[in-house]
Amino acid sequence: MMIRRPNTHSLCNHRESLGTHIENHLGALVDLFKDLHAHPELSGEERRTSGIMAREMEQAGFNVTKGIGGYGVVGVLRNGDGPVVMIRADMDALPLVEETGLPYASKERVRTADGSEVGVMHACGHDLHCTVLAGTAGYLSSVRDTWNGTILLVAQPSEERASGASKMIEDGLYTKFPRPDCGLALHVSPDLPVGHIGYREGVFSAGAESLDITVRGIGGHAAHPDRGRDPIVLAAHLILLFQTIITREVPAGRFGLITVGAIHGGTKHNAIPDQVHLLVNVRYFEPGVRDLILSSLMRICEHTARSYGIPEDRLPVIALQEESVPLLVNDPSLTARVIEVLGACLGKDRLCCMAPLTGSEDFGLFGSVNPPIPLCYLRLGTGVEQGVYLHSTRFCISPHDSIRNGVQVLSLAALSLLDSS
Repeated sequence: MMIRRPNTHSLCNHRESLGTHIENHLGALVDLFKDLHAHPELSGEERRTSGIMAREMEQAGFNVTKGIGGYGVVGVLRNGDGPVVMIRADMDALPLVEETGLPYASKERVRTADGSEVGVMHACGHDLHCTVLAGTAGYLSSVRDTWNGTILLVAQPSEERASGASKMIEDGLYTKFPRPDCGLALHVSPDLPVGHIGYREGVFSAGAESLDITVRGIGGHAAHPDRGRDPIVLAAHLILLFQTIITREVPAGRFGLITVGAIHGGTKHNAIPDQVHLLVNVRYFEPGVRDLILSSLMRICEHTARSYGIPEDRLPVIALQEESVPLLVNDPSLTARVIEVLGACLGKDRLCCMAPLTGSEDFGLFGSVNPPIPLCYLRLGTGVEQGVYLHSTRFCISPHDSIRNGVQVLSLAALSLLDSS
């Protein structure tokens, strides 16, 4: 996509009509947000949410297709020749019991595969993302006489499991529908003041790998550990050694993280188990650091196990999981164009150039195709509350200001990339 200098004066003429449109529809959008918040659905189970998003797209005049990559929804609005601009929002929630005390707090509970009951909560702002996408769709449709091109709306499932984007692409997102020239998304940001817009050119959020490591040993009686090979002691040693990869192998000044998120092993006080399972997460800003960490994990697991006397046929097994995601990289030219328009129309004082985020998400997969698709990912300030961040059971959003600001940002960003008059 050739990035042209935007006509900021023409685009800023939208401020009045955009503001009026938002105020006229704000009540309905707030109701939509509260409904989505009160009825969250886990990754891969977004049946109700996807139906609502399809309805909102259809009411805005989009041609809608459901069931792409699971519960993914795609809306297409063609308006003459011009760029194809994709706008994406994620739909899924988290397995948390909400503790916000909001009158519209989620009371949803579901049974997991093992029969246990978990709460369900929108603790990452996906309810707002969907609401903003609906509001943006309505405005862009209402001003079709001011732009040319095609808008591709994507309501994506399973972001929290980092699988929804890849499944939508595999299911024909770029072959069944117009292939985007560029893609937009925003994410709520509780570390920015309300209305502030976070941006970055280049790497914006970390790549992540999820690994299952099975540490195997030889079980036995706790009274005779010498007759076996204790995988719990080996696992404990491995966990400490993993951190030396970050402190002694990753070059100073280059980012890498290793987190052991779970340890499962053993069933009885006086019995040494045969194996221990470690759930490990790796984060990085450079592919080279990723490769270094993964190869070092494999080396340490293998040779430490040998030093513990583990037989060759019982060495640790490392398996990469589907929840892995690549770096999210903002196209510099595309991002600069969007930010120029947002600064001119909304005020440069609302712009915040951010450091790369150590969190991860799968929006980057939409651009990691051949040929690549330029992306621009933004953060939307929702207000800073001490000690409360994303994925907290106490995370909440003030909907009126956040919806108003989100629709402004996404609408102007999309117009800056379409052929506007």
